[in-house]
Amino acid sequence: MFRDSVIDDYQDRHEIVALCDSNPHRLNEAAKAASKPGTNGVPTYLAADFDRLIVEQKPDTVVVATPDFLHADYIVRAFEAGCDVICEKPLTIDLSRLKMIVDAQARTGRQVKVTFNYRYSPARTQIRELIASGAIGEVTAVDFHWHLDRVHGADYFRRWHRQKENSGGLLVHKSTHHFDLLNWWLGTVPTEVLASGRRAFYRPETAKALGLEGRGPRCHLCRVADKCDFELDLSADESLKALYLDGEVEDGYFRDLCVFDEEIGIEDTMQAHIRYKSGATANYTLTAYSPWEGLEIKFQGTKGDITHRHVEVHGVFGGERAHADEEAVTTELHLAGEHPRMLDVPKAKGHHGGADPVMLGYIFAPDTMEPDRYNRASDHIAGAWSILTGIAANASIETGSLVNIQSMLRARDIKL
Repeated sequence: MFRDSVIDDYQDRHEIVALCDSNPHRLNEAAKAASKPGTNGVPTYLAADFDRLIVEQKPDTVVVATPDFLHADYIVRAFEAGCDVICEKPLTIDLSRLKMIVDAQARTGRQVKVTFNYRYSPARTQIRELIASGAIGEVTAVDFHWHLDRVHGADYFRRWHRQKENSGGLLVHKSTHHFDLLNWWLGTVPTEVLASGRRAFYRPETAKALGLEGRGPRCHLCRVADKCDFELDLSADESLKALYLDGEVEDGYFRDLCVFDEEIGIEDTMQAHIRYKSGATANYTLTAYSPWEGLEIKFQGTKGDITHRHVEVHGVFGGERAHADEEAVTTELHLAGEHPRMLDVPKAKGHHGGADPVMLGYIFAPDTMEPDRYNRASDHIAGAWSILTGIAANASIETGSLVNIQSMLRARDIKL
């Protein structure tokens, strides 16, 4: 996304001065895609040479799109070298790494933008506007359900995300989007979290119930793959083959591990009760094996309620995803003493409900955009608060106790 934006949409303003990756094959593939005709191409560096990249190429901004547990290392090194950062969500995965980023930012004054594209979706922005206008009065309680289907959801269980030491689990890696939306919608921050979670579906018992005895460690060459609805055939997709199957000889990274492995270390069923500084509370549910994909959310307020639903995928049938149409986003406003009203939901073209083009405009050409009255840009502070709910939820699952976020921050001497 970032590469194509720079070389296509914003080439008159920016250029890619170097690419860096841990895998030589994928690095070469990225360089071919980023090189302009008639040029000598884009310089490439292996991960071990990142500091040399900074010295030789002198970038203004570093885009960090590594696995989550490496974000902090590259953010801090970029800060120390005098660079600003654009970072994929989540900002990082745990408190020790968060402290590294916060301290480095205070020390250097450099800035990081965390790319929360959902903030820029017209439908989500409308929710923010309704709440901020006082349409339903003071928001007192929220029920938020996010459904991942059996294609998208399953994918987190076959790659590096499947271990918490890499991703923080889905409550950090995926839910950072949702917890950030709640913080932004409500204009507040979380204070306490009580959570539960377990791996209920992506486990060996499910494979056995599905008749997948004799399954292999990965889809490639698995002798029962032809009867598994969760098969990912890397050889059948040109881009996946080029990026992963052809590149695995370099580092042994398998992109198609079995989603039912015993060794998986993350949950697929999670619920959290969240208390906020404003006094509002939220109940949050995430499942990674739903028959459909999308979200359902209800805001209770002192004047009425807002119900928002977005069906992104109607369902998975024989391994194929039935994507929903544009009319699958609805918002209902129901004020006390009045009949409920279905609101016209604004739409836009582009990925993530039209969010990506807007977000990229503010990142790469802010002077061409209208002043952002919704405060959608996210710095290290917003990035921190978005992961703190998930980090606290993970701690609550582990201990069975209510976790106080301020106490958690004080214990690590993290100042936000």
